[in-house]
Amino acid sequence: MKKLYGVITAMTTPFTADGKVDTAALEEQTEYLIEKGIQCLYPCGTTGEMYLMSAEERELVAETVVKKAAGRVTVFIHVGAMTVDETIRLAQHAHKIGADGVGVVTPSYFTVNDRAMVEYYKTVCAALPDDFPVYVYVIPQLAHNDISAATMEQIAAACKNVVGVKYSFADMRRINEYLQVRNGNFSVVPGADDLFLPALVCGCDGVVSGCSGPFPEAFVAVYKAFQSGDLEGARKAQVAATELVKLMQFGGDMSIFKNILTFRGVTGGHMRKPLLDLTDEQVAQLKQQVAPYI
Repeated sequence: MKKLYGVITAMTTPFTADGKVDTAALEEQTEYLIEKGIQCLYPCGTTGEMYLMSAEERELVAETVVKKAAGRVTVFIHVGAMTVDETIRLAQHAHKIGADGVGVVTPSYFTVNDRAMVEYYKTVCAALPDDFPVYVYVIPQLAHNDISAATMEQIAAACKNVVGVKYSFADMRRINEYLQVRNGNFSVVPGADDLFLPALVCGCDGVVSGCSGPFPEAFVAVYKAFQSGDLEGARKAQVAATELVKLMQFGGDMSIFKNILTFRGVTGGHMRKPLLDLTDEQVAQLKQQVAPYI
């Protein structure tokens, strides 16, 4: 089964001024990222404002990215939703349109115990072919629920198509624990952009990075240097990438990503309410800050 690796860009979802998914802008973004050398695309995740879209809109985004990528890079669609039925619907749709796999965030808002967490992933995975890869997506600071390494071991044992975890909390101890799941045969990709190189050194396969959307070159440089065995070059590239991560406020405001894309000639689009676009003053300030890097 395919796995995520290298620079895995968590894509933004561009919206038009009247709030619709801008498919032309999404195609632009897809082509831009592929041309810049990223290895994988990950639309409809947190960076993609997934919970602010309908199932139909999420399917439209998935179809647009998969069609435009046309097999040139690996595409995993994030399909986790607030209900099990919608998660299964989106996962089956991703399989139908030819995506390489899916990510499934933990249940959100309501507290879910370990038994319920295992049952949740068993239910979702049972609705998919055994050879269609699934990444568990753990982001406790937003989703409320966490998954311990012991519970992840239970999920991996019960769901043969769960190939790994996308872990978006900056905890290297947990990352190392996840790396031991299934006797070390478990893919781990962190979501903390500034931990890319440390995670690679520990044995992770890549990074799911929102900050690589506006500035893919910085993260591609880290991965290329690491792959070639140039650890000093990789370290310097990570320092440069981390400076950009700080400038982008560690991905806390996706409007920053969208504006930088626009500065770089790719239509970034608008945010979906209740999230807001930057003000004109904020855009002017951001443009000044990123000017040396463009």
